[in-house]
Amino acid sequence: MKQWVLAVVLLCAGCVTTTDRNVQNEAVVSRSWINADAGYPQSHASTLVQTESGALLAAWFGGTHERHYDVAIYVARWVDGEWLPAMKVATGRDSAGNAMPTWNPVLFQSPGQPLTLFYKVGPNPREWWGMMTQSVDDGVTWSRPARLPDGVIGPVKNKPITTGMGAWLAPSSTEDNGQWRLHFEQSKDQGQSWTRTPEVDPGPGLDAIQPSILTYADGRLQALARTKQGVMASTWSYDRGRSWTPLAAIDLPNPNSGTDAVTLASGLQLLVYNHAAHAPNTPGKGPRYPMNIALSQDGERWYPVLTLEAEPIKEGYGYPAVIQTDDGLVHISYTVGRKRIRHVVVDPTKLTMNQQ
Repeated sequence: MKQWVLAVVLLCAGCVTTTDRNVQNEAVVSRSWINADAGYPQSHASTLVQTESGALLAAWFGGTHERHYDVAIYVARWVDGEWLPAMKVATGRDSAGNAMPTWNPVLFQSPGQPLTLFYKVGPNPREWWGMMTQSVDDGVTWSRPARLPDGVIGPVKNKPITTGMGAWLAPSSTEDNGQWRLHFEQSKDQGQSWTRTPEVDPGPGLDAIQPSILTYADGRLQALARTKQGVMASTWSYDRGRSWTPLAAIDLPNPNSGTDAVTLASGLQLLVYNHAAHAPNTPGKGPRYPMNIALSQDGERWYPVLTLEAEPIKEGYGYPAVIQTDDGLVHISYTVGRKRIRHVVVDPTKLTMNQQ
């Protein structure tokens, strides 16, 4: 296993040259900061959504630092090319006044349903629990948060999808006892009740969390996830997410850092990730730069096509989120140095796969 992973890591590390050679800055429509004047030191784990009315919203957690009791969930709206000041919409404080940190918000717009915000509350990812709140006015006001059923986390980092008959399928994972495992959660009644799949088989010993779900015209689903082993992991479903194949590596590196992916209207698959791998003597650790976009037609062969960030900085660039809006543009957000959230708009028609 170790030799196999090392071989893949070394192969993928060579792709950085290809990535740098194919920088296509003309594809970048705009770059901006979200909530640049935040009154707290750290922002992290952003999420994006386009609402039913067409509004673009972002959410993230912010506070003194990750795991601090003052960390809360914030939401901001993008209007006329600018981000409005953020609103605090959820905290980890209970009815008795006890405070816990919040984590990993996920915005989700199901067709014909209220806008939903999922997030986590708890001292750490091994002990947290899932929460859910909804808005009927594009995020201006929110319902009283509700705790998800025991054993249900909700989407752990990346957005759910809607499958047949309007069911929600949420990509999730656990970090119990040092083991990272993927699973998926489904709701057939818009979040009122949930079922959970068994853990995905880790395949050749891949510790994976935080999957993203991609869709294919023939009905197949694919999930991509980060791992401790220096590679991106992939799993497939042929029954709308009820069961999944054992994990396998794809031909992109991963330095144990968050990713996100989206299926474009064209049918191409787009992944945002750090194009780096950890060194063999530092398992599970690697630089969170550069930040890149890769494209694929089949989910198996991936082509780095755009470098979003290349400058080495402390804490790097992490936890991207990506969506495609109705106008065809791709919106990406990610943390810069764990301090601020960057928003980049990309025209996917100007991204070209180099298949040589």
